[in-house]
Amino acid sequence: MRGIVALSTALFLAACSGATASPSLSGEGAGAKATPVGDAAHPVVVELYQSQGCSSCPPAIKVVNRLADRADVIPLTFAVTYWDQLGWKDTFATPAYTARQWDYAHAAGRSQVATPQVIVNGRDAVLGSREGELNAAIARNVVKTGPAITAANGKVTIGAGKPQNATVWVVRYDPRTIDVAIRAGENGGVTLPHRNVVKQLVNVGNWSGKSASFALPAGAAGLKTAVLVQHGKGGPIVSAARI
Repeated sequence: MRGIVALSTALFLAACSGATASPSLSGEGAGAKATPVGDAAHPVVVELYQSQGCSSCPPAIKVVNRLADRADVIPLTFAVTYWDQLGWKDTFATPAYTARQWDYAHAAGRSQVATPQVIVNGRDAVLGSREGELNAAIARNVVKTGPAITAANGKVTIGAGKPQNATVWVVRYDPRTIDVAIRAGENGGVTLPHRNVVKQLVNVGNWSGKSASFALPAGAAGLKTAVLVQHGKGGPIVSAARI
């Protein structure tokens, strides 16, 4: 299978639009399953970076799809663009999501981006198909000290908290299961079920630690909304909520 390499041992370099090179990851089923431990009042953000053109991604998509109904987790599926040249252009991909994954890489000192990668609360990078490792990362990344997030009258309010330079993101995602029939490329002939596909990612302002309100951007019907308060660019998520 093309583009499948172990994260810890090798990198598969590929030409890609707007990026230098990108490896794909393997490890389906690796790691023992852990009992999920979370906090519905302080949900952990789980960001899957995947591509319909990556043959390593279907197992990770299944793993993250299983999180979609958990109250203690906000799972988000981001489709990246750097595998589009392998014969199938991802139907949900946008350069903005590729750029977000690169922000995480740069913040952590990584020189590559990869699929299927999961970023947990902006802190841990986990191979998406390793369900046990992902559940363990969720359990250790519950954050209860962040500011409160509330919404009313077309605005979202971030309560007072520890002074810092943070970005306030509004994320709109589709909660339905969307089946996509892949007709070419590495996954040609496979139908992939996607959940919580991100359709909108908007920076609505900066939060410094003082209570502040921000106007919510217009959203499309049928989409759900999450708000993320994230330290710096590609840094830890200090608070998150569904609104």
